[in-house]
Amino acid sequence: MIETKYFTPSEAKKTLPLVRQIVKDILDTTSQMRLLAEEITGSVEENPTIKKMAGDINRFIKELEEIGCYFKDMDFTIGLVDFPSVIAGEDVFLCWRSDEDDIKYFHRVDVGYSGRQLIPEEYY
Repeated sequence: MIETKYFTPSEAKKTLPLVRQIVKDILDTTSQMRLLAEEITGSVEENPTIKKMAGDINRFIKELEEIGCYFKDMDFTIGLVDFPSVIAGEDVFLCWRSDEDDIKYFHRVDVGYSGRQLIPEEYY
């Protein structure tokens, strides 16, 4: 069993350059897959290039998990990543999107992205 790594906002921010690059790789690869899938006649699942790209995406997601965060954008459009954290004694996720410069938001574990709130200043 893998132990959950909990991040402070400043610890999560330190990982952001690497996380940003991995998420870019995920989004770029899925974009290429979509374009290729449109051109393919026959079974997309059997295409060796698509299979390799899918393997690459799985490897990128695993890299994020090894850092301790989770890729949450299963539509592969906004590059959403959650970092486990604790705010006010409650387990939460620090929440970052690939179009954001910094990690500024969190949400409760049971609420998800729609419940994003600004991280209180005292937790920086």
